[in-house]
Amino acid sequence: MARKYKYNTKTLSYEKIDPKFKDYLLKVLGYAATGAVFAAIFVTLTYTVYDSPKEKKLKQENEQLQLQYQVLNKRLDQFADVLKDIQKRDDNIYRVIFEAEPIPENIREAGFGGVNRYENLEGFENSDLLVNTTKKLDKLTKQLYIQSKSYDEVFEMAKRKEDMLVSIPSIMPISNKDLTRMSSGYGIRTHPILKIPLMHPGQDFSAKTGTEIYSTGNGVVKLVKRSNRGYGNHVIIDHGYGYETLYAHMSKFNVLKGQKVGRGEVIGFVGNTGRSTAPHLHYEVMKSGKKINPINYYYNDLTPSQYEEMINISNAPIQSFD
Repeated sequence: MARKYKYNTKTLSYEKIDPKFKDYLLKVLGYAATGAVFAAIFVTLTYTVYDSPKEKKLKQENEQLQLQYQVLNKRLDQFADVLKDIQKRDDNIYRVIFEAEPIPENIREAGFGGVNRYENLEGFENSDLLVNTTKKLDKLTKQLYIQSKSYDEVFEMAKRKEDMLVSIPSIMPISNKDLTRMSSGYGIRTHPILKIPLMHPGQDFSAKTGTEIYSTGNGVVKLVKRSNRGYGNHVIIDHGYGYETLYAHMSKFNVLKGQKVGRGEVIGFVGNTGRSTAPHLHYEVMKSGKKINPINYYYNDLTPSQYEEMINISNAPIQSFD
């Protein structure tokens, strides 16, 4: 180890310097401080320009999560398309078969109101992705719940199918196999008294006074009314499922209000009461309070050829009897 000397001007000679511990300590601390400063500068520059292993791992995980969310969004879109097809079948097939109203679009597409349900997902770098995915999932969840309830309702309607089929008016109200009693049909017809075109909301069947009139489906007698005006003596039967039938201008009744009747049961007899020009039965079918063409409901007692012939007769511009 090299020794250090100092020149003494008084003695004009070199004298050996013996370093003290304090000097060594200060020197070491100086080196250490300088090294620490350079190390700090190096670490700062390194972490500013380059990612740490932990940061690299977190960024890779973040990229993977974004890819998974994108895949999840695509799958949610596929599920939404499948659900839309199921909803379409439900409204246009299953509910049509059982004559139920389709579920309104505003109910199927209803969102979630109230406070911000996604507040806890906001404020992050990928908040939009998280919020959109969660919204899609919430919407699908609600639509699936509504669809599940709809199928529960359809299932109950299916169980009541037999009762519904015997309740829907589906036979002719008088015996008319040869169709000779069919006269004026549903639509605009010349009124026999007023002699002007008016809407005829039912069908007329010409027949002798006293001809039996049948209930066209199972139901409960809603109204039995005697009158010298309008419909004359008439009966209204409530068949359930939104259906009602009216039988007008009767000569006599064979039922009482509140009485249960079956399809084909005699409820009264043809007459010429009220505003009528000849003995006949005026027959109407109502669905959900709206008068509809009865010709669509004679499918239970006519052959295809008879049904076609009846349509031709019904469409002819024959003057009505009332």
